[in-house]
This record gives sequence, structure tokens and C-alpha cells, in this order.
Amino acid sequence: MWLWIILAIVVVLVIAIIGVYNSLVTLRQRVKNAWSQIDVQLQRRFDLIPNLVETVKGYMAHESDVLTKVTELRTSWANAQTVKEKAELDNQLSGALKTIMAVSENYPDLKASQNFSELQEELRNTENKISYSRQFYNDSVTRYNTKIELFPSNIIASMFHFQAETLFEADSDEARKNVKVNFN
Repeated sequence: MWLWIILAIVVVLVIAIIGVYNSLVTLRQRVKNAWSQIDVQLQRRFDLIPNLVETVKGYMAHESDVLTKVTELRTSWANAQTVKEKAELDNQLSGALKTIMAVSENYPDLKASQNFSELQEELRNTENKISYSRQFYNDSVTRYNTKIELFPSNIIASMFHFQAETLFEADSDEARKNVKVNFN
């Protein structure tokens, strides 16, 4: 009789361990998927940038430093490997794109351009998708990291070497500031 009770307890423990392990794996895969969604949207934004730069170039000749910075950031994106590196580049690029959009207000011909308007709308839609993807990623990371830290899943997580993931956030005070545009 005692043997059956002990066997039942062992079976329940094994099932519980398998359940916790599987939920950790599921959450880790959701984090990877969420990061992929950010990556897809950021790549879409980077694919739109050459068209935007070419459209704006003729109108904004004396703001070429902003256009050069955007092009350099786009090139740096290909070399970025970690979430933190890509987040930093994304923050810098967002600032540069805001500057282009703000400076474009000073060029009525550019604002009236159909091509620029379409690109601006595409970028606006892409920025909204990036914002949603960041939020989804951070929610997924928070769920995963919480599960890793809660008892008893923290025991299983440490046994199987589950590591906490990094949130996608603005690292610098500069990224949190509004873009200043001076036409003087």
C-alpha cells in the first residue's frame, strides 16, 4: 500500500515538473517570437528609409547631416546582434526620423509631394506597428521573467538553465527627449 502512495507522489511530481518545464519553454518561445515581430517591423522601416532619403534629398540639401545619420544608422542595423544594440539603434533612428518629419514642415513643396506623403504615411503605420511589437515583446519578457522567478518554477528554471531576457527600453536620456528643431 505504501509503495503505491509513494509511486503516486513521484508520478504527480514528475507530471508537475514536466508541466512547469513546458510552460517555461512556451514562454521562452513567445519571447523569441515577439522579438522576431519587432525585428520584422524594424526591417520594414529600414527598407522604407532609402526611398524617404531620396525623396527628401532634393528638398533638404542643407540638412544633409540628418540624412547621412539616417543612412549610417541603417547600415549599423545590419551589424547589431543583441536586443540592447538594436534597441539603441532604433531609438537613435526614431529621433532622426522625427527630425526629418519636423524639418519637412519648413518645405511646402516637399509636404505637397505625393511620394513624400505616401512614405510619411507608411512610416507612421510602421512606427505604430513597431510600438505595438515593443509592447508585446516587453509583456512576453515580463511574463517569462516572472515565471522564472516564482516558486516552484524557479527551481525548474535553474535546473534547466533558463535565463532572464532583456526588456526593450530606451537606454539613454537623449532617447526619451523630444526632438528639438531649430530653423535659424
